[in-house]
Amino acid sequence: MFSRLFGALSGAVQPGGDKVKVVDPAIIREWWEAGEVVLIDVRERDEYAAENIPGAVNLPLTSFNPTQVPKPEAGKRLVIHCRSGARCGTASAHLVAAGWDGEIVRMRGGIMGWRSAGGPTRRGS
Repeated sequence: MFSRLFGALSGAVQPGGDKVKVVDPAIIREWWEAGEVVLIDVRERDEYAAENIPGAVNLPLTSFNPTQVPKPEAGKRLVIHCRSGARCGTASAHLVAAGWDGEIVRMRGGIMGWRSAGGPTRRGS
């Protein structure tokens, strides 16, 4: 059942369809610059420490708990990302299975796509 759910969420969805959308990082960067996102990074803690998007909340997939995902306030979108775009699909599936009642946006290409779109990151030591 989970694989069927995950498979249904693996690509972009049609308007009015499922709750999960895959969006290009250039668009997400516009939202981020406008303060319109709650950004969740599902990479592991060491990956996050090495490089992250300013303001992102780290909730690693290996210990991902949908109840820890903050609800976006009005006018903001929930955006989930990982390294290249795969793990955020699994996290999105967990949120849907847990009954998440809002839209979920997956960042196409993860932090790699973000960097390619010129998005800023913080690098650790």
